[in-house]
Amino acid sequence: MGVLNLKFTLFASFLTLAVAVPQSISPYLVKEEILPPRGWVKSGKPALGHTITLRIGLPQPNFHVLESHLYEISDPDHERYGNHLTKEEVEDLVRPHPDSLDAVNEWLYSAGFAAEEINRSPAHDWVLLTIPVSKAEDILDTTYHVWTHTASGDSLIRSTRYSLPRHLHDHVELVQPTTMFGRTKRERSHIFAPFKAEDEDEDEDEDAAIFSTQTDTSLASGSIDPSCNTTITVSCLLQLYNATGYEALNKSNNSIGITGYLEEYANLQDLQSFYSEQRPDALNSSFNFVSIKDGLNSQNLSEAGEEAGLDVQFAFGISFPVPGTFWSTAGRPPFQTEEGYDENSNEPYQDWLDSLLGSKEIPLVISTSYGDDEQTVPKSYALRVCAGFAQLGARGVSLLFSSGDAGVGDGESDPAKQTCFTNDGTNQTRFRPAFPASCPYVTTVGGTENVNPEVAVSSFFSGGGFSDYFVRPAYQEAAVSTYLSKLPRGLYQGLYDQEGRAFPDVAAQGDRFRIWNKGRAGKIGGTSASSPTFAGFVALLNDARLKTNQPPLGFLNPFLYSKGRAGMNDILDGSNPGCGTPGFNVTTGWDPVTGLGTPDFGKLKEIVI
Repeated sequence: MGVLNLKFTLFASFLTLAVAVPQSISPYLVKEEILPPRGWVKSGKPALGHTITLRIGLPQPNFHVLESHLYEISDPDHERYGNHLTKEEVEDLVRPHPDSLDAVNEWLYSAGFAAEEINRSPAHDWVLLTIPVSKAEDILDTTYHVWTHTASGDSLIRSTRYSLPRHLHDHVELVQPTTMFGRTKRERSHIFAPFKAEDEDEDEDEDAAIFSTQTDTSLASGSIDPSCNTTITVSCLLQLYNATGYEALNKSNNSIGITGYLEEYANLQDLQSFYSEQRPDALNSSFNFVSIKDGLNSQNLSEAGEEAGLDVQFAFGISFPVPGTFWSTAGRPPFQTEEGYDENSNEPYQDWLDSLLGSKEIPLVISTSYGDDEQTVPKSYALRVCAGFAQLGARGVSLLFSSGDAGVGDGESDPAKQTCFTNDGTNQTRFRPAFPASCPYVTTVGGTENVNPEVAVSSFFSGGGFSDYFVRPAYQEAAVSTYLSKLPRGLYQGLYDQEGRAFPDVAAQGDRFRIWNKGRAGKIGGTSASSPTFAGFVALLNDARLKTNQPPLGFLNPFLYSKGRAGMNDILDGSNPGCGTPGFNVTTGWDPVTGLGTPDFGKLKEIVI
């Protein structure tokens, strides 16, 4: 649809709203109902006057067309490869039908909302209302309660069912926050060694040899400093992944971004300490900060986030001087029930998506080190958030997510201690895939450790498995089917969906990363290290393409599972225990622990240019 037609359609829609007489509201019918997820108990009513931002998702009738575009422009063998869509083209493809726009607006106007109280996404596929909980209860024919997670003490304001007028069921896909009980968490930033003060020189001699990003002439060609088995630095990663000596350009048409949630702040003093030690040519450089929903940018050293520090230091350290962006998105699911306390209780991925989808310019590579258990996210919501990621991919953005640190579910191989049960009331044992790691439109990164050989990480367990929500996409059918054909007959029968989207797609180092936090150096790990690491190398690959006037890589998976496989280091040892089982094994080719393997930048560069 051209711009002229788009303007006409919007004008016609608004004209209809201006003259329409609201229809009589049909009887309410239940739209969605769930059982309370395991571990959550009802603990009271919301504070008087507490407000929430209600999101009403309208259907995207042409999403299948956008998906078709996405796969064509991401397939290196297709004639349209790299011809990414514009913001306006993507919005046209996800715009709701005018009948849905009219029906929802008539409902809201009849409920007493004024036009200025109703906010909309750029494509008008989301309607946002910031309203008291009591008003949300009225229009959804529901009751909200405070629910408390018994293990952590976190609280949410949620409902286990909501209703809509019968005639709206075809015009509304979902309404949240209602049945969303996800607890967004880091994946997972373990502290493996105490952070030490700058004046403590313990282990400095061991580490100093691998701080420099320059080639060590004492090492044989292709060899890796053995100290990388105990401490991972930028230099180690450049050596291990065959990028030593590559020089990127500081070009405005290249970019990399890191998402920040849960009040994780990227501290500039820590970043400069990191650069001084590991990337001295980056000293005095910084990154672009973007606040979403009033996300803060505290530079108080005592509030520096380990996760944020890890992400920006390694993603930007690897990709320097590619311009970097850090988003701070306010809001988190836990909600404390003090009178007058107005914390945003909405799950934050969609807030971040709203901001990016409404932006003209978006970083070309984005890494996220946070996730939820898939089963705690209502399927309707997971599908819709995943569709938002597809929109970014169609615009040429590479999205990378950590696979999680708990193997196939809880990281527990002792059957007596496993906690992997379904949330459907039957309490059956079931592996617990992660979301957004399970979304087919993102690239999911598992964890490895050691060098010569590099193996699946063992100090925690690389998340991986098969989605219960998303079917396996065509791009990974051959690789995953080959893996499944090698499994013993009946292994883990009933514990996972063999037809589900499989993850991770790739892997990278995830253990013993030396970062700076709160003015100290220390070691940290998790697949939260693996994702920004892989993202840094994707930014370098985009640099190589842009130097030859080619478009950025965009959505990576169709490339990785085809031509890109020749540029991956296959990992051959390890497993990912969990849910009272040994988990899946690493094997030749793709596996649900390390995916297709780790990147060989030199080989991948030759393939992409």
